[in-house]
Amino acid sequence: MKQLQHCWWCLVRFPTTANRLFLAALILLALAPVKGYPDSGGGHAAEAHQHEHCNHQHPKAHEVIHGVQLEPLHVIRKRSIDQPLRILLVYDESVYRLDSDKFSLINDTILPDAVRFWEQALMVRQTKEIIRLNRKCESSQVFVKNSLTYCIDSCKPVTLCGEVQVPEDHLDVCRVCNSTGQDCREDPSTSAGIGISNADFVFYVSARQSERCHKGLTVAYAAHCQQEAALDRPIAGHANLCPESISTKPQELQTLLSTVKHEILHALGFSVSLYAFFRDDEGNPRTPRKPDTGKPYLNEKLQIHQWSDQTIRKVVRDNWAVRGGHINRTLDMMVTPRVTKEIRDHFSCQKLEGAELEDQGGEGTALTHWEKRVLENEAMTGTHTQSSAFSRITLALMEDSGWYKANYSMASPLTWGRGLGCNFAMRSCKDWITANNASSIEGFSEIAKGRSIHPFCAKVKRDPLQTECTDDRSSVALCNLIRHESPLPRQYQNFDSLAHVPTGEEAYYGGSVSLADHCPYIQEF
Repeated sequence: MKQLQHCWWCLVRFPTTANRLFLAALILLALAPVKGYPDSGGGHAAEAHQHEHCNHQHPKAHEVIHGVQLEPLHVIRKRSIDQPLRILLVYDESVYRLDSDKFSLINDTILPDAVRFWEQALMVRQTKEIIRLNRKCESSQVFVKNSLTYCIDSCKPVTLCGEVQVPEDHLDVCRVCNSTGQDCREDPSTSAGIGISNADFVFYVSARQSERCHKGLTVAYAAHCQQEAALDRPIAGHANLCPESISTKPQELQTLLSTVKHEILHALGFSVSLYAFFRDDEGNPRTPRKPDTGKPYLNEKLQIHQWSDQTIRKVVRDNWAVRGGHINRTLDMMVTPRVTKEIRDHFSCQKLEGAELEDQGGEGTALTHWEKRVLENEAMTGTHTQSSAFSRITLALMEDSGWYKANYSMASPLTWGRGLGCNFAMRSCKDWITANNASSIEGFSEIAKGRSIHPFCAKVKRDPLQTECTDDRSSVALCNLIRHESPLPRQYQNFDSLAHVPTGEEAYYGGSVSLADHCPYIQEF
């Protein structure tokens, strides 16, 4: 359906039985659950309206190993960010236990294509030295002397990156001090491995049907595990592919590829665990550091390092329209310079403070993705619902980390909300729907009126189903407005009245995608 150039069957009567059957088959496909990680609707959404939902579990502060030595800070700072990123894939033995067709798909297509994309999209300060990763300490406390990390008394016998055991060849010698920071030395029972050369990031890949794989049909998840000493760039990470959720169906190839590219980016920098380590173009921290550790302050509640308002800022919308009135709505905005420029240019709204981050989905989704209501099919939103795009906004975030330069020619066009202005970008979808319905010209058909509120919509899914065209006329689409099993939370109630809905029941109606704040929108199938 994505290749259609003319959506000539949208919203027309189908005169033949064959055409009616064709449309019915398309509609059944649209209503079927999408395989992946489902939309966490908090029990509101009907089971048939689930969507892929990212289950990124950001590492807690004590789980990440810092201080991997490459080169001195003054040397690295002088080096231009002009070398293509080099990612080394290292397979855990579980990958080789995949069914042969799944292994071939992952090994020959998905991982090479996903890695190649980011190697072409991002440039780094080239790593000229051999990478030797640090060993995990038995204690969470460490000493740092002459830029080297020392464990208290001993290192753990095994160092993990996610579910993968880091090979001894990749590890540095174990360095230890006593509990008072004295008698510091190299542990003679260990030795430095040969290390990793010709790489800037080491990516350990496993394929285990872990407990997390059973949460919402998760396809894959990834995170970083070690950061280098000079500029805090993540230098090693892991991904786990869930064997039972890997589909070899050709029609699901692009979704799987997009999912893996999405997860790799969490490990490279798009993670709530890494925001506090972002740096400016000169290599200076965007977030103040503790004098004693050189790290940002710890958020005790989240157990991650707390970023400053130079990176993420809270913004209060004090006139947020909902059913029956207005509320105050507090948003988290990514306000780094390039992100702010790109999001303003995208919406044609120069007073927009930054790019809104997701506020739902728990710690695996909130803050680690773009807000779905604002950037619906951007690939780094928390739910995959239709053709995903890694846009200039996402590449800008990676560049604003201070670790990368972006090749913006690799960005995909993002049409959602483009050029719709501040009323779209800064106000609730209820405001947008109400204002545009009110301004519809009398005498136009209901179809014409409905298009005026795009990309949102206000047609309840019911018999007979009415299709529409996407705004670029490339796909058949339906309005995903449905009746939920219980009233939606007030901040997600977007209608004072609805056609064909009894008065008083409007609170039950909203879009099927919870991360989009239940704003109903035109969804392709």
